[in-house]
Amino acid sequence: MSTTMTDDRAQTDPHPVPEATDACVTQIDHARAGHVTPQMQAVAQAEGVDVEDIRQAVARGRVAIPANIHHTSLAPGGVGSLLNGQALSTKVNVNLGISGDVADEAQEWRKVDVALELGADAIMDLSNSGKTEGFRRRLIERSPAMIGTVPMYDAIGYLEKALIHITAQDFLDVIRKHAEDGVDFVTVHAGMNRRVIESFKETGRLTNIVSRGGSLIFAWMEATGNENPFYEHYDEVLDILHAHDVTISIGDAMRPGSTYDATDASQISELIEIGKLTERAWAAGVQVMVEGPGHMALDEIAANMKLQKRLCHDAPFYVLGPLVCDIAPGYDHITAAIGGAVAASAGADFLCYVTPAEHLRLPDERDVREGLVATKIAAHAADIAKGVPGVRTRDDRMSDARRRVAWDEMFQLALDPVRAREYFDSAPPTTEGTCTMCGKMCAMRTVNQLMDDNVIDLGL
Repeated sequence: MSTTMTDDRAQTDPHPVPEATDACVTQIDHARAGHVTPQMQAVAQAEGVDVEDIRQAVARGRVAIPANIHHTSLAPGGVGSLLNGQALSTKVNVNLGISGDVADEAQEWRKVDVALELGADAIMDLSNSGKTEGFRRRLIERSPAMIGTVPMYDAIGYLEKALIHITAQDFLDVIRKHAEDGVDFVTVHAGMNRRVIESFKETGRLTNIVSRGGSLIFAWMEATGNENPFYEHYDEVLDILHAHDVTISIGDAMRPGSTYDATDASQISELIEIGKLTERAWAAGVQVMVEGPGHMALDEIAANMKLQKRLCHDAPFYVLGPLVCDIAPGYDHITAAIGGAVAASAGADFLCYVTPAEHLRLPDERDVREGLVATKIAAHAADIAKGVPGVRTRDDRMSDARRRVAWDEMFQLALDPVRAREYFDSAPPTTEGTCTMCGKMCAMRTVNQLMDDNVIDLGL
């Protein structure tokens, strides 16, 4: 029985760390064998924690370091928390990719530029039209951020087959191709099996299945009468991922697409299956992240985070939002940031951004900027609440720069320096050392001068 955990379940842990495999390929293989990899060293340095704590957490599955052996430009990041419960910094993902209606690769590269400029931890290429391999390969070659994909989206274009004619082996071939190309993590909707489908049909939903990958698998299952191919052939999926150290992000095909459907039978029945699949992946030496909702009322979020961690054995949790209401199209980056801050402060480890274009159209580069900054604010706010080491340093430096009215320092410390400078420059103040909000009545300027024994003239 494992005794590496230091939380209140350390002495009764029913999920011991498996022995390392003979041939160490993945980060979890190496961690179990007692090896400290360069990726673990990089994560420890970035997080300001001891590398042995990182190694132990990776061995236990508490931390994932998505790092495909073919992704040579990667700056590794850790997702999860240590065995003592200390959270790593909350990571943020950007979705982009070519669609059938807007097949503008140049625009997608502009989105990539914005994502990397603003420090996204991960980029998911969700291209779903035509041959996407070239874009994906160039993205992996160029990006220091983790790269994720949903191979299901690429299957039809890659295979040039109608959905109903795609075989289980075809789906596996697409996963293999993404792994060989260097993708660090793949979303695989393996938890939506026949049991979950029966629960969905029996209990019903207001918004049915809103996951794009989940809907495609559901359609394939209904048309063929077969079991979910990713569930039925899960061991083969894991073999492919292990060979290239691809982290499996177990997708939530039954995530709620409305606050009405949150925490319903479909969502929870799938989550139970995902918990089982998590253990099977760890046993096969494959790193795991678990995906979560979705749309969810504010008062349900914290309980859902704890439920997921319990059912999925403290695997790192990756959430979309959650969006806390359903009536804000055009502003859903805000509804998602509110939910994301609550989710991350309650235990979620990885936030997928939502842009103002959500539910409306494919986002452009301006939407990417808005969505990414909103989500980074949520992640940072949660990290302050979770007491992530060193996370308040930047805030304290910003506060000191504001006291000194040091504008250039403030711009440099801002999450979006470009936006901050644009706003300031758009309305130049007439009084040096102020802005047009307060002018001569600037509190910082007034108190600074008084502290320096200067006489203040506030006459107009």
